[in-house]
Amino acid sequence: MTTVMDLSNALAGAVERVSGWMFAVHGRPRLPSTGVQWRTGLVVTANHTVEHDREVTLTGHDGRSFAASVAGRDPSLDIAVLRAVVDGVSAADVADDGDVRVGHLVMALGAGPRASAGIVSALDVGRGRHAAGDLIAVDLTLYPGFSGGPLVDVRGRVIGITTSGASRHLQCAIRATAVTRLVEHVIRGGRIPRAYLGVGTQPVELPHPLRERLGRAQQTAIIVVHVKSDSPAAGGSRGRASARSGRRSGHDDHSARRRAAGPSGDRR
Repeated sequence: MTTVMDLSNALAGAVERVSGWMFAVHGRPRLPSTGVQWRTGLVVTANHTVEHDREVTLTGHDGRSFAASVAGRDPSLDIAVLRAVVDGVSAADVADDGDVRVGHLVMALGAGPRASAGIVSALDVGRGRHAAGDLIAVDLTLYPGFSGGPLVDVRGRVIGITTSGASRHLQCAIRATAVTRLVEHVIRGGRIPRAYLGVGTQPVELPHPLRERLGRAQQTAIIVVHVKSDSPAAGGSRGRASARSGRRSGHDDHSARRRAAGPSGDRR
């Protein structure tokens, strides 16, 4: 019983500790999401909960309100970085998520604070628009408003940011290393850069004989139909079809077109 009570007290202490770094993020009508101060003056939350062209405010655990602005977005990871002056609030204790193992006990926290406990159910999750390793699958309940909140270990260290926008079928968190990478972009350059090739593409169906000859199971490929003259891709790729194997090719044509078409910078 002593061991169980010690664990219970440790979890309660972790919630109390982490709540000091969290905010309710008012970036959409009605239901606020949750945010965490990752670095001094920079709060991360779930991108899908912050509407474009909308004033954003933060409410701390002590009831104080702060104005915030969007410093950067990465829709593919569902992360938004907000800039705000939040006096008296420390930055989160971010752990090395490389130490996370399947079966570890974790908690998802929402503003309030509210908590949901469970375990890490899978690592190196990545399908479609997400690179393998960016997501941690967790077996717990993400209640309404939890998106953008921290996933923490039993010591109260942040190992990821939870979001309901990353997967339709799994409860997931964006790894802390991926979030830190985005925050560092904002610190160094003031924004989150977007990949830019400067090509126009369209999907094409691969005939069955060609798939057999190439040894590919995928049914579609991407064909380059336009190359912008001053783009990184300029140099003779027009008319070529890509049917390369890999976790992003073939089964996620819309993501490839999105990455290829747009210039660097945040979507607005």
